[in-house]
Amino acid sequence: VRETDAYLRSAHDLVAYATQSGPMLVIDGAIHPKFLVDATSRKRRNGVGVRADGVVVFAISDTSVTFHEFATYFRDTLECPNALYLDGTISRLYAPEIGRDEAGLPMGPIVGVVGNSAE
Repeated sequence: VRETDAYLRSAHDLVAYATQSGPMLVIDGAIHPKFLVDATSRKRRNGVGVRADGVVVFAISDTSVTFHEFATYFRDTLECPNALYLDGTISRLYAPEIGRDEAGLPMGPIVGVVGNSAE
């Protein structure tokens, strides 16, 4: 998870699949500088981060949150020094094993987990 400019400067020819979204929530351990503590825009949000140990973490809020609150969660609770906002208002989750099969309009791009390398 990195900013577009950093990605373009890297060895991105080694990447098989990628997605672009934004804004970044957390950049090198700092909350995005445009996110205000007292912001009033509250929406359901989802994002992705990578912990220092390389573990990828996806999160979706159960309630409406500000960008600052969501970024703080990624940085302080999930311990992700870099995190990216993926989507907002239409966010939903299909995970029947935890009782979540959220209705909504048809969706385009999705991210899915189909296996675990530790298996």
